Amino acid sequence: MKWCLILLTAGLLSAADDPKLFYSRDFPGSTPAYIQVIVQKNGDADYREAKDDELPLKFKLTPAEVDEVFGLAEKLDRFKHPLEAPVKVAFMGTKTFAWEEGDKKTEVKFNYSADTTAQALQDWFERMAESAEHRIELERAAKYDHLGVFKALMLLGSALQRGRLVAPDQFLPMLDRVARNETYMHTARARAAEIAESIRAAAATPANK
Repeated sequence: MKWCLILLTAGLLSAADDPKLFYSRDFPGSTPAYIQVIVQKNGDADYREAKDDELPLKFKLTPAEVDEVFGLAEKLDRFKHPLEAPVKVAFMGTKTFAWEEGDKKTEVKFNYSADTTAQALQDWFERMAESAEHRIELERAAKYDHLGVFKALMLLGSALQRGRLVAPDQFLPMLDRVARNETYMHTARARAAEIAESIRAAAATPANK
């Protein structure tokens, strides 16, 4: 028992020291005005729309997605250098990238960056946020607005087709629930089943293994 406790404690300390990535966009007047995404090295991630949100939406990235975002952060030297482009552009919100590892933290803030690697990483985080927003809307509609479920599903399907969804497996429990529940319209149930099938088919292809 003693050794089990020691191993468990060591595991928790190791996890706490693992690197994690932080992204936020603070843009008063936009909807939502603030977004925040944190990604752990093991793929665990959460999304918030307020800095003090104690109930973030949680999801898990695939190993390939984790490798991609952490790889881009490494190319940016873990955010140790400025990213703001030396040109005058309209204010599009203050973005923050941060790398946290144990008690060490490096971060950089910018409005607009011309660095293509920074743009690619920002797009990844924005897609994570968009995915979270689609999930929030689908879960809200499924619970409070059955007539709005089909619209939420149409928007979700469009995002999937355009490659804007990250960690698509996070949608499967809700999609299956809608597809099997006869209290929803037939069109909504059929669309939910189609999207779930597309997600599972993509995950089963060799390129995604």
